[in-house]
Amino acid sequence: MRLGINLGYWGAGMDSDNLAVAQEADRLGYSVCWAAEAYGSDAATVLSWVAAQTERIDIGSAIFQIPARAPAMTAMTAATLDSLSGGRFRLGLGVSGPQVSEGWYGVKFDKPLARTREYVDIVRKAMTRERLSYEGEHWTLPLPGGPGKPLKLTVHPQREHIPLYIAAIGPKNLEQTGEIADGALLIFPAVEHLEETALTHLRAGREKAGKTLDGFDICPTLPLAVGADKDVSALADIFRPYTALYVGGMGSPKQNFYNQLARSMGYEKEAAEIQDRYLSGDKEGAAAAIPERLIDQTTLLGSVERIAERMQAYAAAGVTTLSLAPAGFALEDRLASLRAGVEALERAGLA
Repeated sequence: MRLGINLGYWGAGMDSDNLAVAQEADRLGYSVCWAAEAYGSDAATVLSWVAAQTERIDIGSAIFQIPARAPAMTAMTAATLDSLSGGRFRLGLGVSGPQVSEGWYGVKFDKPLARTREYVDIVRKAMTRERLSYEGEHWTLPLPGGPGKPLKLTVHPQREHIPLYIAAIGPKNLEQTGEIADGALLIFPAVEHLEETALTHLRAGREKAGKTLDGFDICPTLPLAVGADKDVSALADIFRPYTALYVGGMGSPKQNFYNQLARSMGYEKEAAEIQDRYLSGDKEGAAAAIPERLIDQTTLLGSVERIAERMQAYAAAGVTTLSLAPAGFALEDRLASLRAGVEALERAGLA
């Protein structure tokens, strides 16, 4: 099992240190550095900044938002980043959510599965450098009856095939991801529920494509806080605002994929309370309502030995790249967490 690092969003208060974190991860042998975007910093700019100042670590978008870019522009960006980084780019895509898609980009959040499939088709076709034409429900290239003509990408990517990941949560999205992508980006991945919440659906999609999970990168992101095992409760408290934001505040009451995931893990009553409190403006109450076990199941907490045991469980479940999101605003704390991650992987016998 490989390790990755997730820098999250630029603009979250740790910007001056993020480059140092990426460089330390590069030095330690982490396989990939991911950057995210929502409605603040864009991931492409961050990744180009990181790629220019690292040597070996891959850079990955987790995610480029599908409603933010025309698919041909995403192909252009992927080809450019892969060329500039010397073949180190991984393309992660996702539909975002209804509030961002419609409120920020003005793109209707409808038929996300069909839209994703067409988007991936166009990106991959453009990346082959053949002349681009496409007829679908959501995109038609060139537009009919006008001056447009099929064009081909002028940039030569470093590699013929750039790995393509999709951020997926729901069963149908996971199944389609297994069918059309090279990897899956997962969030809130409790290893105790990984088979029924993710792997069984990814496997079904791979079977549709006549493939197995061999070679398919299963890549969850897990927040990390290192400390004494006796302090696990205090470490869990660090991630209460983070968990409350996703389970309680991401999306609308009817379309919160993270809330639905928590319900599928057996926290139906708690997930409802967290969402009710968060959407009513009681963010502290929402954070307090989160069961400690839910946080512990979806993070890596405690001593290196305890984290190593969790890593063994994730590897046994089928995870191939475990991306860490170290806690702490102090740079030294984040760097120490990176080193602890490597130590835990070695103690688990997975390095």
